Amino acid sequence: MMPTRPIRLGVHGSPHLAHRIVSAAGRRPSEVEFIPYDVTEPFRPLREGRCDLLLVKYTPGTSDLVLSRPVAFDGRALVVSAAHPLADRETVSIEEAAPYDVFRCPGDFPPEVWDAVVPPRTPAGLPLRRVHPVSTLDALVDTLATSRAVHVSFQSVAAVLPPGARAVPVHDLPDAPVTLGRWRGTEPPPAVREFVAAAEAGAA
Repeated sequence: MMPTRPIRLGVHGSPHLAHRIVSAAGRRPSEVEFIPYDVTEPFRPLREGRCDLLLVKYTPGTSDLVLSRPVAFDGRALVVSAAHPLADRETVSIEEAAPYDVFRCPGDFPPEVWDAVVPPRTPAGLPLRRVHPVSTLDALVDTLATSRAVHVSFQSVAAVLPPGARAVPVHDLPDAPVTLGRWRGTEPPPAVREFVAAAEAGAA
């Protein structure tokens, strides 16, 4: 009998959240292969068949994706350089990001999702100036280090930040729902369907 290949799960940034989802689903690390994807082309690995599932935050406005129920939630954070005035805070308000430049939507990333990640305005109506480009994490951290910019992001990214950057929790933005997305029109094999069901159950 041929051994079952690992489930290929597309991830961006820190894999720690993905590891937590896999563990909550009762799966061993060897049962899942993490496939990194480029934030400028987030759906390309699914479209090309290089992964079975993609970790998805919020709800992209594309009919090409089938999404599971939420399998985790990721807290919000403001990523700043270690020298930034907000770096030593235990938590911050999203309103405190308004005086600083933030990052604009990259490449083919769904703009409706970027609006949820980096809102155009704070709840109080203050505009967030989305001016800096996004490419790699290293480039983003370099921009933070050479300017007073901030990046509205997620607490899970803290695990992959270098010593010169910090992820400060944002206490007044709701946690982001995380789902498992697959490409519509492709029938997932039984192992993938079972993993999705186990991940949904593990999050319940």
